[in-house]
Amino acid sequence: MPLSQPFPVDLAIRSYGAILDADRHDFAQLVLPLAGEVLLDIDGRAGRLDPLHGAFVAPQAWHAQSGAHGNCSLIVDIGRGALTHGAFERLAERPFTALGPGARKLVEYMGIMRTAQPVNAALLQGWTGLLLDTLAFDAPQPRSRLAALLAQVEAQPGLPWSTESMADAARMSVSRLHALFRAELDTSPHAWLLQQRLDFACRRLADTRLPIAAVALEAGFSDQSALSRAMRRHRDTTPALWRRNCATQHA
Repeated sequence: MPLSQPFPVDLAIRSYGAILDADRHDFAQLVLPLAGEVLLDIDGRAGRLDPLHGAFVAPQAWHAQSGAHGNCSLIVDIGRGALTHGAFERLAERPFTALGPGARKLVEYMGIMRTAQPVNAALLQGWTGLLLDTLAFDAPQPRSRLAALLAQVEAQPGLPWSTESMADAARMSVSRLHALFRAELDTSPHAWLLQQRLDFACRRLADTRLPIAAVALEAGFSDQSALSRAMRRHRDTTPALWRRNCATQHA
């Protein structure tokens, strides 16, 4: 089965005061306290949240909350396109959940991510999949780990990625990584990484006036010659010709 289609995710940091009127919405929501306590009622089920306990609010579930002084929570709004994720059914059955060490690290990282402007949407979606798995199954599932890895590499293809470092980032063996790439993307990690680097280089050649050698290094190639060879072989062009054609098209 292929990786799930992208789904919208939004992050916010909120503090709660007096009890609010009950509300419901079409999207799912995670309420993950970073500090203080929050009292949350979900369809008549009440729970106390703190940095060790979070909650999942299913789409269309009535909910209301109040908070003690100094509370602060990470709120993750998850679009309906993610409802096929295997964690949703489990979380809906037990909306109040403990946050173990793995989940707390993910929450902390996503809180830091919230301060980045703009937030990388693909990276955020990948980390949200990991968080849903961790809350529902206590550990990220292989497909979620792969999705998060893909988003991480797409966001920074110029890092010194290798098949081994990609497997380490996804917390799986190299052989398992190869099997997942073949099953989900019908390619190999090395071939996919090369395409990401070429896509990145082509965008930078079109959108900037950086020297080709600088673009090559940014994209993760060892030098300008390596980029040129890769573009001739896989794009039937050269960096200079690609840049000239892009400039002509936008003239």
